Formats: sequence, structure tokens, C-alpha cells
Amino acid sequence: MASTSETKVTLYWLEKSRSQRILWLLEELHVPYEVKTFQRGKDMLAPPELREIHPLGKSPVISVQGPGTSDSNSKPIVIAESGMIVEYICDHFGGERLIPTRYKPGQEGKVGGESEEWLRYRYYMHFAEGSLMPFLVFKLVTETIKNPPGVPFFLKPIPRVVAGQVESQFVEPNLQRTFDFLEDQLKTAPGGGPFFCGTKVTAADIMMSFPLVAADTRVPLKEKYPRLAGFVQALEKEEGYQRAVEKIREVDGKFEASL
Repeated sequence: MASTSETKVTLYWLEKSRSQRILWLLEELHVPYEVKTFQRGKDMLAPPELREIHPLGKSPVISVQGPGTSDSNSKPIVIAESGMIVEYICDHFGGERLIPTRYKPGQEGKVGGESEEWLRYRYYMHFAEGSLMPFLVFKLVTETIKNPPGVPFFLKPIPRVVAGQVESQFVEPNLQRTFDFLEDQLKTAPGGGPFFCGTKVTAADIMMSFPLVAADTRVPLKEKYPRLAGFVQALEKEEGYQRAVEKIREVDGKFEASL
């Protein structure tokens, strides 16, 4: 595990972005860090200053200055993509407790010997961005197209109809299927949940936090998906999550988990 006294971690935080879960992870593991905040423009895009940190100009991004980058010619390591950031932080800063035991007793190293908790953990580390977020982003895009700025009022019915068709035939069916699946996954979680991998929060639950907390703020989940709503409530009770929320209120003046 890395010595935090020899390491400097900087989180480049963008409002209404996935960077919130990275902040939670840092708080959860008590990793000392600096946070630099960025605000979205009127177009809701990240400011160009973020491209000075990483060429894609998106968030989350972290930089890490540690013993391995201590010589005069070395620059801090810059890491993008939520999944990679989560894995890197867990690898170096004591995140073992956020990762379930990989093998069942006596099955160490054997194909098929993995525990259900670990298989779920690995699955949801990828599911959050690979399967869930795309449909939520599609939903946001279609809602924006329904009322595009700068379009004359007599032309607005056209994009509204097109977006409505995409939403009803593609976005909504896929979102419903995805939420139905997640509801059932929580129903069958080891130990009864309330988290996807069992009774304790894992790094995968932290990955899942942003899309589901954001979804719950737009369309409350409790009416149709009580277990998903319970998952969100359980996350919000976690001390690390609460510290992350307070940190953002401290540095930005407000906290808003939304797409």
C-alpha cells in the first residue's frame, strides 16, 4: 500500500459528473487529496481548461505524484476513466476491503472457483459504464432534443416527434429492461443485500452510485423499483458518501447529483 505522506492525489472535479464517485472513494479510503473544481458552460459541456489536464477534457481525472514519480524529470501520472481510477486507487491505497474475496475456500486459483460476491463485483465494475450509463445519456439527449434552443416555435414539433419515437422505441424499453434486471439482482444479492455484492459496500457499488443516484433524482425509483431505491438510500447513509457530499458543498457551495 502506498504511503499517503509521500503521495499527492489531485481530483479534477466537474459539477454534475461521474467525478463524485471518485471523491467518495478517496473519502472512503481516507486518502489525502486536493480537489480542483470546474463548472460547466451554458452548453453544459466541460470547460476547455480540462483539456489541459487530459486531451479529452472530461471528468473524472486524477493526477498522482508519488515515490515512483519523484525524480526531477518525472511528471505526475494522469489517469482518466472512472473504472481505471477506481482500480488504481484501490490497488495503491488500501482498497482491499472494498473488493470481495475472489475464491471460495479450497478453490483458490481454479477456473470456476470464484465466489459469487467477487463475480458480481467484477461484473458491476464494467456494467456501470458499459450498460447502464449509455441509456441514461440517451434519455438525457432525447429530452434535450424535444425542446432544442434556438429553433423557431413552429419547427419544434419536428424534433419533438423524432425524439419521442427514439425514446419510446429504443430508450425506454432498454431502460426498463435494465432496471428490471437490477431490481432482481438486488433481490438475489448474497446475504440479502442491500448492495449488489452483498451486505457490505464495494468499489463496484461506488461505480454504480452515480448513475442510480442521478436517475433517482430525475424519476424517483421507489414506486416501481423499491430495492433500487433502497440501494440509493443505503449509499447515502454511508459515512464516506456523506463526507464526499460535504466536501463538495465546502468547495463548490452546493451538491447536485444529476445527469
